[in-house]
Amino acid sequence: MPILIANEKDIASLVALIDSAYRGQNAKQGWTSEAGLFVGEKRTDEATVGNLIRKPGAVFLKYVNDEELIEGCVFLHKKEDRLYLGMFSVSPMAQGKGIGKKLLAAADGYARQKNCSSIYMTVITVRFELIAWYERNGYKKTGRVLPFPVDERFGVPIQPLEMLVLEKLL
Repeated sequence: MPILIANEKDIASLVALIDSAYRGQNAKQGWTSEAGLFVGEKRTDEATVGNLIRKPGAVFLKYVNDEELIEGCVFLHKKEDRLYLGMFSVSPMAQGKGIGKKLLAAADGYARQKNCSSIYMTVITVRFELIAWYERNGYKKTGRVLPFPVDERFGVPIQPLEMLVLEKLL
């Protein structure tokens, strides 16, 4: 299936995908769920995704299935000579099909095309399986830990959380 650049027509579908991958009952069907860490069903909203999709130097890549439904996405934002990767999501119903690896490979290609020296991201420190998956895909722990940015619109953490910075050199 093709990986394409998302546009403003995709905002509602991207929000639904991101929310389903991380929060609520559907997220519990996949292994990337954050549902047990937060009270609340939302991970993002249309205003936030809309602002990101229009941000200079940024792009959402989307993985589209045969029915033309978005089954995966990743937000990429070039900052100086590095690429930030966020909102990496695969539908819980489609996890385990290699979509995530294809999106990471597309992010690598995009970073090289934009002459970036590395790709970096933040991951909640207690997401051990997810961190291990990123490490198997070339990302390294940087040792940097950041405070978790609490925004009650997108759920309230049920425990103190921090963000680990991972980076992949290209």
